[in-house]
Amino acid sequence: MWEQSKSTKRRYSDGQFHSRYFVGKGIDIGGKPDPMSQYCSMFPAIKSVRTWDIEDGDAQYMEYVTDNFFDFMMSSHCLEHMVDVHETLKNWIRIIKPGGFLIITVPDEDMYEMGQWPSQFNSDHKWTFTVHKEQSWSPKSINLLDLAIEFSSSIEIERIQLLNDFYRENLRKQNIDQTITPVAECAIEFIARKR
Repeated sequence: MWEQSKSTKRRYSDGQFHSRYFVGKGIDIGGKPDPMSQYCSMFPAIKSVRTWDIEDGDAQYMEYVTDNFFDFMMSSHCLEHMVDVHETLKNWIRIIKPGGFLIITVPDEDMYEMGQWPSQFNSDHKWTFTVHKEQSWSPKSINLLDLAIEFSSSIEIERIQLLNDFYRENLRKQNIDQTITPVAECAIEFIARKR
């Protein structure tokens, strides 16, 4: 809940977001009800951010969005709702200019789903994500390192970061969705640059 706001506070302290990632025209895919556009003034190199949500069309295909148009795209907790992650990523890469950035945040399967599938906290989740594991408990798990390698002809990895600040093991033992708290991120942030 309000994952964009949580990540913006963290990103504000990271110079790469000011000088490299959030530069130019961007698109925030799946941004409602907490869009990045409300924070543009915090990152002066942003010219504009368009919020794309369900009423704009299927985020898997990004139909009618021009190829190589945006300088950066971001998506916070949207990819896990897509029917076909590979088709989605192909189209998200398509709409970014060469040299532009993809900033994608997904829930970490161990911190968020906590070993239960289907998701106990969001029945619309179609996938779980991990940075990398030899074997996952989830039948719908995607290793982000494997996904990045699959798309390595189109993108280069800038970073993959496990976001676990303010994650509390005692709440995990109580089976509590920590994303409903105002501080905890239970996610993985994947940043890539389009070749």
